[in-house]
Amino acid sequence: MARRRPRTAASADSTRPTSFAALGVPANLAKVLAGAGVTTPFPIQAATLPDAIAGRDVLGRGRTGSGKTYAFALPLLIRLAASGSPRRSGRPRALILAPTRELAAQIEAAIAPLARALSLRTLTIFGGVGAGPQIAGLRAGVDVLVACPGRLADHLRSGHARLDAVEISVLDEADHMADLGFLPVVRELLAQTPRSGQRLLFSATLDAGVDVLVRQFLTNPVTHRVDDAPRAHAATMAHHLLHVTRDDRLPVLVDLAAAPGRTLVFTRTKRGAKILTRRLVAAGVPAVELHGNLAQNARSRNLHLFASGGSTTLVATDIAARGIHVEDVALVVHADPPAEHKAYVHRSGRTARAGATGTVVTLVTDEQLDDVRKLARAAGVAPTTTRLRPGDPLLALLAPGLRTFVTPPVSEPAGTGAPGRGHRPRPDGRSGAGRGRRPVRQRRAGR
Repeated sequence: MARRRPRTAASADSTRPTSFAALGVPANLAKVLAGAGVTTPFPIQAATLPDAIAGRDVLGRGRTGSGKTYAFALPLLIRLAASGSPRRSGRPRALILAPTRELAAQIEAAIAPLARALSLRTLTIFGGVGAGPQIAGLRAGVDVLVACPGRLADHLRSGHARLDAVEISVLDEADHMADLGFLPVVRELLAQTPRSGQRLLFSATLDAGVDVLVRQFLTNPVTHRVDDAPRAHAATMAHHLLHVTRDDRLPVLVDLAAAPGRTLVFTRTKRGAKILTRRLVAAGVPAVELHGNLAQNARSRNLHLFASGGSTTLVATDIAARGIHVEDVALVVHADPPAEHKAYVHRSGRTARAGATGTVVTLVTDEQLDDVRKLARAAGVAPTTTRLRPGDPLLALLAPGLRTFVTPPVSEPAGTGAPGRGHRPRPDGRSGAGRGRRPVRQRRAGR
């Protein structure tokens, strides 16, 4: 039976509460948040927390980086602690569904300290890793299960988990679930949770795919829209189209990526990400790759290297365009322009997060320029277009600072960035060859 249409609540405004305590968050959780540097609620949190804590079904829309994780994690944990239901083997009390492994791990990392403060147990489940530890964790009993749909469905079919004790269900990045084709398995999973349970759905857009889930599973939800439809034209984000020749594309990218700060580079294909990473490394830019062809341990290691500063550049497919949060990404480069405007919005949203500033650069050749301009208009942005060559002074303005290069190891085949024969990369991403990397060399931008 279809559920009733959502009720729309007013967007957050200047009168919204300015503390978590005023929103009903207990002091022990507020203390954990403060320890992580989170003291003032974001608009999505101020708007949704009162309804979610009260037990309402909530439909929340906010652009990427708007603080949705705490908006659903806090009420979920508060209500679980208050319900007092026992923890049972194989039967989680709360379920959070996420579209990607990286996002699932990121959510669990954010909520684990809060859960510990309430003596609640969390567990993350996704594919690409062994199932044994996940099965053991389910068997031991878990309060909050953070899961990707495919692997969770496998555990249900094998009898290692049941969802009949779920009190609260959360869908994060629901529109991305739809884009990735997960709607059938998501509907299968939610159908196994009690109809009486609370459901929270958060998304950057509320389009037709999301509406299917809303109609079927949410009961008279209150809808909070704290942003306009997600556009990438925030005042804190500058957009540029750099019109280059094919031969100049790599030197321009090397110049940008060699600047201080974190740079996130997007390609359309997994093979393109792999090749471009090798070329950047060969040019002296510390870069790692992130795409679906990597094993999960390699994906986690490379993302950690980028987040910790061990590598300054991450070259990724659209796997990194949604949900993943890395602090202080100064520059996003579309080395390959995205296929459509939604991808542009979400890729670009990896910078200028939580009120920070950032720059978005798209490299375009003659044959791409018209299509990319149309894509930008559809995304609601008006980028500055500049035809340039390597060494143009504009590059120093877009990515300020001294360019730093690390000479690849002697055993590394030129142009590939791959370890040579008998040369193994260390877990920290540095060379394992006897002499390691040669000293860094630096030059001023624009020279």
